Amino acid sequence: MICMNWMIWANSTRCWQKRPKMRVALLQLNCSDDPDENLSQTLDMLSQAVDQGAEFIATPEVTNIISGNRAHQRSVLHPQSEDPTLAALRDRARVHGVWVLIGSLALLSEDSEGRFVNRSFLITPAGDIAVTYDKIHMFDVTLSETESYRESDGYRPGDVAKLAETPFGGIGLSVCYDVRFPHLYRALAQAGARILTVPAAFALTTGKAHWEILLRARAIETGCFVLAPAQCGNHRVRTGPARQTYGHSMVIGPWGDIIAQGDGQKSIVFADIDLRDVDKARARVPSLDKTQAFSGPEICRIPVT
Repeated sequence: MICMNWMIWANSTRCWQKRPKMRVALLQLNCSDDPDENLSQTLDMLSQAVDQGAEFIATPEVTNIISGNRAHQRSVLHPQSEDPTLAALRDRARVHGVWVLIGSLALLSEDSEGRFVNRSFLITPAGDIAVTYDKIHMFDVTLSETESYRESDGYRPGDVAKLAETPFGGIGLSVCYDVRFPHLYRALAQAGARILTVPAAFALTTGKAHWEILLRARAIETGCFVLAPAQCGNHRVRTGPARQTYGHSMVIGPWGDIIAQGDGQKSIVFADIDLRDVDKARARVPSLDKTQAFSGPEICRIPVT
């Protein structure tokens, strides 16, 4: 699904379509289970990013709350139309005239099983919601006898990939665990994505092992820039299980190079990107356009002798 509603910005004085270079900022947050507290932190860091020249600002997954307590979430979350974090970030995008990628918000939904949605938002410099994306792949894993996650118990998965056609290029949206499913990113790139967003709240265990490798692989496979803002550190939760996330927000170039990265602490990661690098990378290795049809796989059973 491609969302196109950019005429007002295509004709704006900022002339985004004529400016291939862009300063991006990734807000690496350390959120708690208090949405009001998290909003204050996010707005403060967004203002700092604007002051340092950021034109595109991205926040991590679950910008409004980190919590594994479903009852607590149900008591403090809102539907999209009433969510104060969404309203405040839309207003700040408009006031500052910047693009804002809200990595995701946990929101109440009309799911028959009472599950929430994990929804990403791209906000225009006019403060409009350009596109929303509901996380498709749920983090249902057992990492050890003491560490397991069942995201699908609390969240309803999405089922539609989203590409936003902006004046400066296509943006393919994803969230966290999606990064392990490369066919999603190839489809986004083939549909026109030049930037892929991977906001995350990556677990510490998997982050140390896989975060950088997966992000660089998605960039190399698609020839896209990858913007991956992440939650970090030990999260203060009043009820429910404790949570620790990996951090290390990253901007990856279309050749797979790390342009900028954070550490494990709350911070803002800045990078100046040139979207012409997408064409250069794809010209060098044009694998995105060279998909060869095949059948199978055939199962070839080897007899035991």
